[in-house]
Amino acid sequence: MIVIPEIVKASIDRYVEKRQPVGDFLRAVLSNDLREAVIRADETNLRELKQIVGYCYWEIPGKCWGSPKAYKEWINGG
Repeated sequence: MIVIPEIVKASIDRYVEKRQPVGDFLRAVLSNDLREAVIRADETNLRELKQIVGYCYWEIPGKCWGSPKAYKEWINGG
């Protein structure tokens, strides 16, 4: 089981279940933009980045993340 900060998990889960936009850091993660994710991360999220990406990889649908296009389409109901 992958353990990530609860606030991050809750935000990702709302994104997946309700298609709610996320903050800049998670948008970068979900868009597969490593540079932007590192720039936007606070200390905790930077330390947990590998686990957060692992959570996305193993626990959420592949079609809702992995590129800016996938992120936008998911938010827009596509």
